[in-house]
Amino acid sequence: MEFGLIGVNAGPLGTAAGAKALGEAAEAAGFDSIWTFEHVVVPVAYQSRYPYAKGGKAPGLEEVDLPDPLTWLTWVGAHTTDLLLGTGILILPQRNPVVLAKTVASLDHLSGGRVRLGVGVGWLEEEFDAIGVPFDRRGKRTDEYIEAMRALWSQDDATYHGDFVSFTNCRSRPAPPGGRTHVTIGGHSEAAAKRAGRLGDGFFPAVDAQVYAEGGSQAALDRLEAMITLARRTAEEHDRDPAALEVSVNWGRAPAPEAMDHMRELDVTRIAVFPPSGDPADLDGPFAELADNLRAR
Repeated sequence: MEFGLIGVNAGPLGTAAGAKALGEAAEAAGFDSIWTFEHVVVPVAYQSRYPYAKGGKAPGLEEVDLPDPLTWLTWVGAHTTDLLLGTGILILPQRNPVVLAKTVASLDHLSGGRVRLGVGVGWLEEEFDAIGVPFDRRGKRTDEYIEAMRALWSQDDATYHGDFVSFTNCRSRPAPPGGRTHVTIGGHSEAAAKRAGRLGDGFFPAVDAQVYAEGGSQAALDRLEAMITLARRTAEEHDRDPAALEVSVNWGRAPAPEAMDHMRELDVTRIAVFPPSGDPADLDGPFAELADNLRAR
């Protein structure tokens, strides 16, 4: 089992110095990956329910500096060698897929194939309104955007026609290594699990904070197991290999040993946890200690 760091591009760690220090400390400590999150804008006093925290509000979201994830990951990638560069997640239906395919392929090409493009459908309706993208049918839009980007990455003269994106005989260079960037589907809903099974190279479920708060870690594990099982069953139903689906669990806090054992039984590929420190000047010790603690469990 591998270990990654989630929610890394915020506040002091979102600066140039913070990004460099975090990437170097994470790689030195043996973490295999880092995972950003994103919001283009956060409308003040939003009413949409945040699904990953009790109470429906994302703590501090309206106040924290939050750089664009792909720009920030490019900076980290330039200061690391092997660390996987993940978005956990990028809100795909808010993006132009033709432009995004170019940006992601460029980063994957320059970093030597280290990108894990984690995508989700988003939850903040007011943000969609500000960007000018319909909130309705964002799931269908996400499906098409994944297919369209894969066409641009893999075809010499790419053609794709759907309800939301359409192009004929278009060339996008450079291509990502092998003509494919790893796409991970994020989310904790049944729709996300099914999308991962149908379309994903990976699945990135998050622990539901409401379930965790009300039922503890066992309830969270039961929910997680149901989502992973659904993703793998959906893969089988679409003639895909369920064992090939990389599962990265966004747990947040370092999980208890019994939770780690359960996730091993579920063949979870990696667990992503929050950084142990947000101080760019004091990362080496805390990161090494956290990595050792996780491996010991």
